[in-house]
Amino acid sequence: MIQEKTTVLEHRIFHGDYRLLKLSAPLVGPQVRPGQFVHIRIPRLEHAVLRRPFSVFKANADSLSVLYKSVGKGTEALCFVVEGEEINLLGPLGTGFPALGKDKTLPVLIAGGYGNAALYLQAAALPVKGVAFFGGRTAGDILCVDEFEKLGWEVHITTDDGSLGESGLITAAIDPWLDRRKEQFRTMELFACGPNAMLKAVGDRAVDRGITAWLSMDRNMACGVGACLTCVIRRRTADGWEWARCCKDGPVFSAGEILWED
Repeated sequence: MIQEKTTVLEHRIFHGDYRLLKLSAPLVGPQVRPGQFVHIRIPRLEHAVLRRPFSVFKANADSLSVLYKSVGKGTEALCFVVEGEEINLLGPLGTGFPALGKDKTLPVLIAGGYGNAALYLQAAALPVKGVAFFGGRTAGDILCVDEFEKLGWEVHITTDDGSLGESGLITAAIDPWLDRRKEQFRTMELFACGPNAMLKAVGDRAVDRGITAWLSMDRNMACGVGACLTCVIRRRTADGWEWARCCKDGPVFSAGEILWED
């Protein structure tokens, strides 16, 4: 974990209501692994004690990028950041996605909303390209399709209102696809990021079918370093269960170890 004073290299509308923020990060950028996140201290929000967590979209030796949408006071204030401005960054944080299992030959990415931003580095790093399912409420919530296709991924799209791709929830596309590939379950591995309801649906399907699956949990992470315990979930153990911190033990967990709340 590194604290770094970064400079805004680029800040622009990415797609619809979503923005891209690119920061110079020669210290943090090279250390980022797929599925990790960073904590940003928002300029002009000095009265707020806590930083804000953002999944890393892209990272290299000199910089990193995040995708975000204005949904609260923190991200609303972030919208006013300009190129050349300084931002204090803490990261990389969390336990990200593992490498593709040695006996796995069919990786599958599943993202809801801008959850696919957290999957991009994994898509680029995996030695085998597979299939990606992107779901959103409307066409404006479907991001990065071109970026994933350029990497060699086959992309399937669903929207709740039918404005792009197949109409319905993302499971409407996943279920028939899985039904046609029962003989591949053993060699299949899922990587998912999105709203909790989607993650539970994906995790339940994976567990029921004996498919290896990794879920990036969606929780409010206040401190980002495992100290405040606001982001805990229940995780199965040999003796029952224990509390696990999404910001430090996760955010990525295997589907079989998560005990979902009723």
